[in-house]
Amino acid sequence: MAQGLNKSTLDPKILRPRPTQREANAGFEGGGGGGGGSCGPAGFDGAMSESCEHSRGLRRYGALVSMNTHGRERLFQQSTAANDGSFTPQDWGLFVAVAAIWGSSFLLIDIGLDAFPPGLITLIRVGSGAAALWALPRSITTRVGKPVFATKIEPTDRTRLFLLSVIWVAIPFTLFPIAEQHINSSVTGLLNGATPIFAATVAAVLLRQRARGPLLGGLVVGFIGIGLISAPSIGDGSNQASGVFMVLGATVCYGFAINLAAPLQAKYGSLPLMARMLSLATLWTLPYGLWDIGEADWEIGPLIAVLVLGVFGTGIAFAVMGTLVGRVGSTRASFITYLIPVVSLTLGIAFRDDTVAPIAVVGIALVIGGAVLASRRSA
Repeated sequence: MAQGLNKSTLDPKILRPRPTQREANAGFEGGGGGGGGSCGPAGFDGAMSESCEHSRGLRRYGALVSMNTHGRERLFQQSTAANDGSFTPQDWGLFVAVAAIWGSSFLLIDIGLDAFPPGLITLIRVGSGAAALWALPRSITTRVGKPVFATKIEPTDRTRLFLLSVIWVAIPFTLFPIAEQHINSSVTGLLNGATPIFAATVAAVLLRQRARGPLLGGLVVGFIGIGLISAPSIGDGSNQASGVFMVLGATVCYGFAINLAAPLQAKYGSLPLMARMLSLATLWTLPYGLWDIGEADWEIGPLIAVLVLGVFGTGIAFAVMGTLVGRVGSTRASFITYLIPVVSLTLGIAFRDDTVAPIAVVGIALVIGGAVLASRRSA
């Protein structure tokens, strides 16, 4: 919740002022089950239940929606992480899973470019990702959180959902395949590691958050590691500036999107939010995808690569990432991008015969060290 709220800030649903300590201790308006206001894990991914997240937010802030001094709702809001301490084994499981899936996405894009134009890759990726989430059985979606079909997005949040579909999916997913026509997949994965820098900057400026202590140290150490990994590839003279700038532009979008997604995920759950976001993004990417569809060769290998990229690297991964953001906060969740270069380099060596300079090995160690340091208790 953003700082500097006026004293009359109200919950928009119940129009009740900030709760007293007594009300907070009693689980004011929507506490957890059992009568004691306690919250426990729900679902196979360990995400907090919706009622618990609602109760925790009310107890800590007294409202779910941040208002500025003129009474208008803020577009970017600070969220309450379910876990602001050290990562639990469940947090680490989500963290490593998303890093592995997204780290391999650059290789899958590169394979897809063997047969498909960039715009069509983006369309197939986003469309199949959306379809995967909508097709999940109700038995699975209810264990994770709210059912995908039953969840309704409130009118006050539709602008955020629209913006999220543009800056988290439509723009960056369009830029990455175009960029990989100029730079290789490993370098693309390395440059993607700049995301935590932009996420922390957005949080500091728009949400009035500051990275301190272990979090700040992990940010610095991880960035140095990414620089060491990137140096040999960038210095070989084969990469064009246009591709580099497109990837950096995509990471700037990610920095805003990660902060924007956190309060929405806590409110609606990861699956309903991501399914709607990817559906909207499919509409935004449709014109460019169909524009050069005639250039596609429709080879089976590249098609499978793009479908895997969509179903797992987009649909399932976005759902897992949304859950992780709700559990550990936007800035710490963005440290996933520090492990993505490790995955992309490993796959580059295994499938593209890439060479790794000794300085890059040192960088990988710093990347992992930065992620571990960032996972410690936040200041």
